[in-house]
Amino acid sequence: MLDAPRLPAPPSAPAETPTPARLGLTTAVVALGGLLFGFDTGVISGALLFIRTDFALNSFEEGAVISALLLGAAVGALGSGRPADRFGRKKVLVAIALTFTLGLLAAVLARNFAMLVAARAVLGLAVGGASTVVPLYLTEIAPPRLRGRLVTANQILLTVGILVSYLINLAYAGSADWRAMFAVGLVPSVAMLVGTLLIPESPEWRRGGAVTRDRSAHVALSSPLVRPALVIGVTLAAVQQFGGINSIIYYAPSIMARAGLPATNSITYSVAIGAVNVVMTIAAIPLIDRVGRRPLLLFSLTGMALSLAALGVALSLPTSSATNITALICMVTYVASFAIGLGPVFWILAAELFPPEARARGSAVCALVNWAANFIVGQLFLPAADLVGESWVFWSFATVSATAVAFVLRTVPETKNRSLTDVQRGLATRSHPRTRPATP
Repeated sequence: MLDAPRLPAPPSAPAETPTPARLGLTTAVVALGGLLFGFDTGVISGALLFIRTDFALNSFEEGAVISALLLGAAVGALGSGRPADRFGRKKVLVAIALTFTLGLLAAVLARNFAMLVAARAVLGLAVGGASTVVPLYLTEIAPPRLRGRLVTANQILLTVGILVSYLINLAYAGSADWRAMFAVGLVPSVAMLVGTLLIPESPEWRRGGAVTRDRSAHVALSSPLVRPALVIGVTLAAVQQFGGINSIIYYAPSIMARAGLPATNSITYSVAIGAVNVVMTIAAIPLIDRVGRRPLLLFSLTGMALSLAALGVALSLPTSSATNITALICMVTYVASFAIGLGPVFWILAAELFPPEARARGSAVCALVNWAANFIVGQLFLPAADLVGESWVFWSFATVSATAVAFVLRTVPETKNRSLTDVQRGLATRSHPRTRPATP
């Protein structure tokens, strides 16, 4: 017997238009999920230096501490779509904020390896949920002309979270206090928990866009009118990771050391990479809605492909001051290219392209693919570099980025300044010119 559907509000009921101040405050509160996303993925890089000593971890256990969050994030990303449809975006955001808080408390209080892995898995659930529901909620509350900027605010706070985690690591490195590193994250998590209790529900969900029957939701994702959005979202999710970004974010100090640069202060190298990531993501704000999604994607992927190809060449040459500096410049250029385009635009499109009845589930599937690819790259980068050499690994990343240029030219529509209804109708018409989309 099917569950009774939630009765939607009358279609003619006007949506509440938030004031600019309220819209800005709501965006800031919800985007704290992005900051915590970045903080919790980045803080382990410095904390692990001291955790391995306190808990006498071997290399397998160190990998498990890192991987627990990534696997938890994959589960959280996929599992957040159905509750977001059934119970609403706001309630799920409150649950995500509570999960962040509980996970951080568990990490601070962990007394052994097993407790820490469990805490990291809980944090992963929150990170994965935030990666799905935060862009989704911001997309649904934003006016068309501001939608790109509001969703990019989440990406900015994500990169800020990574940078803050590196700075916190640097601040507590002298005392080796890894528990304090985790504890700092409780400040934004509690702020998000309190703030999400006060924000309004998504007007798109209130108007009846939610699908409450599981069978209907799965049919929606497999529908010919939804499939083009799923193909674009899943492909860009994979490209974002198989284009190599987290090989740089996770392993920049190791790459620099292999290139011959001194790696005595690995946290400082990470701070520099994190700062470039933040600055270029901020630079994307005025461009997302002015220039558009497609041009930024094309520029970003081209810059990534060229930087990766050049990095591969630099790493294949005999070590010298010139090749070392070239490798460093290529890494910075690559991160800058990613941050100004593919980084924020993927999350925007993953929330824009799907129709209401498939938006939460579709975004969740895209986030799941992103986290699964993240896990694969994180686990295989160093073994692959040892097997075939760093140059070939980066050339393979360059090939993925170059191939994605052709994919964007062929399939990705422009969505700037268009209502969500127009975006989905246009995508359906473009992909199925003989099919007339149903009028909402």
